[in-house]
Amino acid sequence: MSPHGNSHTHDQSHGRSHGHTHGHSQGHTHGDESFDFDWGVLSTQLEQEAEIRGPVYRQAAEWINGLLPAPGARRVLDIGSGPGVVAALLADVFPAAEVVAVDSTPELLEHTTARAERLGLGGRVSTRLAELPDAIPTLGEADVIWAGNSLHHLGDQRAALEGFAGRLRPGGVLALLEGGLSARHLPRDLGADMGRPGLEARFEARLAEWFTAMRSEQPGAVRETEDWPALLAAAGLEPSGTRSFLLDVPAPAPPLVREQLVRTFSRLRDKNLAEGAADDQEILDRLLDPEDPRGLLRRPDVFLLEVRTVHTARKV
Repeated sequence: MSPHGNSHTHDQSHGRSHGHTHGHSQGHTHGDESFDFDWGVLSTQLEQEAEIRGPVYRQAAEWINGLLPAPGARRVLDIGSGPGVVAALLADVFPAAEVVAVDSTPELLEHTTARAERLGLGGRVSTRLAELPDAIPTLGEADVIWAGNSLHHLGDQRAALEGFAGRLRPGGVLALLEGGLSARHLPRDLGADMGRPGLEARFEARLAEWFTAMRSEQPGAVRETEDWPALLAAAGLEPSGTRSFLLDVPAPAPPLVREQLVRTFSRLRDKNLAEGAADDQEILDRLLDPEDPRGLLRRPDVFLLEVRTVHTARKV
């Protein structure tokens, strides 16, 4: 698995994955869509996505810090750490802790090491190349385990949670970032010359189908009711709260957000999510045209609004 941004990139519908955990090496496909992700190639994109969402991750980490007993965290595992943006943030929020960035992509771990060195955190942020779920028993104990949009890349999520629970020290917290509300970037009605209203809602519905197919193709995939507190309790932990965090970047969005949105919509086009809807394909092409005044890089009404939800549980 990989992305964080602690973000992967399921675009609007399922947050951006934070992390890798098993390299999709079997080349699963759904129709013409491959579920292989070249996370190394996506490293810069993942890094920028995570930086945009830094305020949300910081709020979540500070909340988790408040759930810990004294003296706080001494060791933190960042599961599916991606390019290390969140690992560095965790090191800042947990100043007495060693943070271990766990990912299955060497290029992303190299980014993590470089970021930690730039920020003066090289002595406290280490990396671990690991294929999950098999490597979970080898990760050592931790006071905090952060899994940001990475669990859904493991086929048997219940078994993975049980494995993570076994790595927690008494009083430790497992924090699971899964779900929330899908990102929105554009007005519902883009204008009379820009097709039918509701473009992003239609893409969200198609992405939900894509996500379901992706989940079903994971090795050992098991369907679960996505009641995360109940699954955390079933893993032997005591649920300690669920909170949602708002990311609100109003229009006109800054260049970094617009560039990230162009990449997101380009992935929508690559996934053929406008297939069968010629008008949607035409509008998508216009939105991605850097010279079109109604395109994503030029229109004044581009924003970013989304909610990330974090579920926590402690080991008693």
